[in-house]
Amino acid sequence: MRIIGGRLRGLRLTPVGKGDAGAHLRPTTDRVRESLFGILEGGRFGDPVGQAVVLDLFAGTGALGLEALSRGAKSTTFVENGRTALRLLSGNIAKARVEAMCRIVRRDACKLGPADEAPATLVFLDPPYGSGLGEKALEAAGKGGWLAPGALVIWEDAKAAGPPEGFELIEAKRYGDTWITFLRAPD
Repeated sequence: MRIIGGRLRGLRLTPVGKGDAGAHLRPTTDRVRESLFGILEGGRFGDPVGQAVVLDLFAGTGALGLEALSRGAKSTTFVENGRTALRLLSGNIAKARVEAMCRIVRRDACKLGPADEAPATLVFLDPPYGSGLGEKALEAAGKGGWLAPGALVIWEDAKAAGPPEGFELIEAKRYGDTWITFLRAPD
């Protein structure tokens, strides 16, 4: 795993091999991240990455949030509660030397509670595949004030995700066994 583009391009992140099934670690592949950020930077959504306030739910190794920082995001809040993932995430933030732009929230993404920072304009949501936790996490983020009005949500799962109530489905794209669903948070 490495950062694909931006100022940190080429930075090798801590390897996790095929992932850690027990910890539900299944890193987003370089190919999928490259395709995803190609879409985000392609102009269709304006410039959702530059100066974005990012929320990375089920952050795992932090590859998505770190990629966003590399490409101009203002800050990233990583939400993760797995011990293995937290160790990898902390190590990757240190390797990238972006501690001042990051915050780690050691919490269940489905039990966020009220936000105590600026709401996110760009959200990465990568729950364990097929778990049904993505909807719960988005609901918690919305109720807790973690989402800016109209925030762009990127949801990675084993199937195309249906939009939760109030969210607008923009499109879904398939990359092998991975589906990326683009949603717009309620205004």
